[in-house]
Amino acid sequence: MKQEIEIEFKNIITQEEFKQLLYTFSIKDEDFITQENHYFDTETFSLKNNGCALRNRKKNDAYEMTLKQPAKDGLLETNIFLEEDIAHSMMERNMIPNNAITQILQDEFAIDASSIQYFGSLVTNRAETKYKSGLLVLDHSIYLNKEDYEIEYEVEQFKQGQKDFEELLKKLNIPLRKTDNKI
Repeated sequence: MKQEIEIEFKNIITQEEFKQLLYTFSIKDEDFITQENHYFDTETFSLKNNGCALRNRKKNDAYEMTLKQPAKDGLLETNIFLEEDIAHSMMERNMIPNNAITQILQDEFAIDASSIQYFGSLVTNRAETKYKSGLLVLDHSIYLNKEDYEIEYEVEQFKQGQKDFEELLKKLNIPLRKTDNKI
């Protein structure tokens, strides 16, 4: 199990703005990786109602279960690597393994693992590049017959990261847009 605070800034962008960012940061097709995100919650959205998200991500033929929960600045992210058969059992039979994440859900939110079910997935083509003191992420996602483009900026310091992100958008004439979490 690994835990870390995730501080990120997001902005939904147009396809043209996405292309502009690819050009600006010299990102090529071969710089992208594909990842699948599979999302879980209870029937009554108990996780979402507590500001949490639970996903299972397939990336580079490895699976990782992640719980995101509110923290002072950003989100506390708890990650556990899963065997492929366990990851598939989660998606195909709603069999959530007992582990540190399910213990957190029980202890902190009174959410029993047996009430968690699979809701859906999205496929993201992602490129990452260093930018100032953080990591700039460009995503092209496909889900529920939708397609979107997004820029994220992952940092360690909230105030500086927010300043750098907003300055970048302004410099590229990209308006700041409300961006909902995919969950």
